[in-house]
Amino acid sequence: MSLNAGWLSPDSQTRRVTRLTSLGPTTPENPIQSRSGILPGTYGGQFRVGGFWLGGIAGTMKATLYHGRAVIQGTVAQGAYPVALDEDITLTFADGDAQHGRIDLVVLRVYDDEYDASGRHEAAVEIIKGTPATTPAAPATPNLALALFQVAVPAGAGTATGGIDWSTRLTDLRTTLVSVGGILPVYNNAAVAGAYPGQYQDNANAGYLQRWNGTAWTAYPREIGGIAPAGTVTTGGYTGQYRDSSLGQLQRWTGSAWQPAVPGPAFASSLDAGYTASTTYTATLLDTSVSALTLNFTAPPSGAVLISVGARISTAGSETAQAHMSPQVTLGSTVIWAADDERAASGSGAVSKSAITQLRLGSLTAGSVYTVTSMHRSSSASVNSWFDTIFLRVDPIA
Repeated sequence: MSLNAGWLSPDSQTRRVTRLTSLGPTTPENPIQSRSGILPGTYGGQFRVGGFWLGGIAGTMKATLYHGRAVIQGTVAQGAYPVALDEDITLTFADGDAQHGRIDLVVLRVYDDEYDASGRHEAAVEIIKGTPATTPAAPATPNLALALFQVAVPAGAGTATGGIDWSTRLTDLRTTLVSVGGILPVYNNAAVAGAYPGQYQDNANAGYLQRWNGTAWTAYPREIGGIAPAGTVTTGGYTGQYRDSSLGQLQRWTGSAWQPAVPGPAFASSLDAGYTASTTYTATLLDTSVSALTLNFTAPPSGAVLISVGARISTAGSETAQAHMSPQVTLGSTVIWAADDERAASGSGAVSKSAITQLRLGSLTAGSVYTVTSMHRSSSASVNSWFDTIFLRVDPIA
């Protein structure tokens, strides 16, 4: 094995080791320290990270650790140690305990006698053996080490019993780092805080770039003013951002929710006739499958809408009684507009006649969801007022 660590040997550092460990990348963690991590890159460029991959050898307790480069950050006084494994190596795991499983940890580790009194100046690949238990836990990562993989070793595992099922027993712990100013390809470290506002990372699971704003990673799928494609943004990055929804509707971020960029019109109707003899306004009609007609709408930025109500109206057996249909507007449980004859579509007579009225409602809270309910009454408690082909419509006003 040739695991090389730069600027570690107390005697000398060869030109070859200097070339291998001239890594450059230091993703800042604070003003003087870098993250520890693996340099990204694979042959063919199909994947994010290929360095230090652990591939199990079927039917055995052995696995191959593949070559790669990394940086291991020490204390503020120590600085960062670049390391490079220039050939694949084979690791052998101890047989499993007779009773209980355990979790082993594979790490890259740096020994520096100047700081740890270990008597060693070198980098090493190590298996930190876990403790067998009914519910095993992984051992802690040592100081000045970078965790690569957890390996769950089942009870009784050994070459004689088929070794380790590598397809289910490996947990990839590798993380990435890049040079200052580079876009970090996220790998097991999406939730790690940024070091400065304006830092970027590419979150493959989310499907978009993210920018650190000083307190959180925020979506940055397109430049400011661009429309984010469908499925790329869950939470808007700024008020006024636009996205294309999965249903093909253009939406605008209000600061707390996505709303249609061009709301409305909203429409609801019922073709099943119903009647009421109530002399006070009621939403309930009798002898109909749609006992109450309602419609929800989102207030546009102007806070104003046109509300239209209409129906085919008749007063059974009376030419003088009147049937009234008026909209009632509520915000939650608060009545914004109560039903009123002044805002009603009205009609009379035994023969049905179409009646419609259109009204302007303003002073609404933009982005809030309101409900319009069709309310009905008869001018006489002895006359059934009938309503058929009822409709409600709300049009936003720019």
